[in-house]
Amino acid sequence: MALEKHDLADMFKGWFIGNFEPSLYKTNDVEVGVKSYTAGEYEASHHHKIATEFTVIISGEVEMSGEKYGAGAIIKIEPNTSTDFRALTDTTTIVVKVPGASNDKYVDSL
Repeated sequence: MALEKHDLADMFKGWFIGNFEPSLYKTNDVEVGVKSYTAGEYEASHHHKIATEFTVIISGEVEMSGEKYGAGAIIKIEPNTSTDFRALTDTTTIVVKVPGASNDKYVDSL
């Protein structure tokens, strides 16, 4: 069995496991990604109807639903729970969604 080297920069928005192209392991069972944000980046409030999302703050500080989280925090977001996301500093996260569910991101109405 050989080792394979891949580059995160070649993956779809940092997602490297899941139903993405390209993907190192194509599956609908789980999605895994390493996401990098620059200070000030913002994602509008949204929710997932199927997936539970786990966001691990590797470095930096973020604000989600009005709460601040720093390195080491793990945020579990159950289905149908809405949150926004703002990078307060340059930030790196690991995100895991179970199950991997294509087209399961719903932007909340204002």
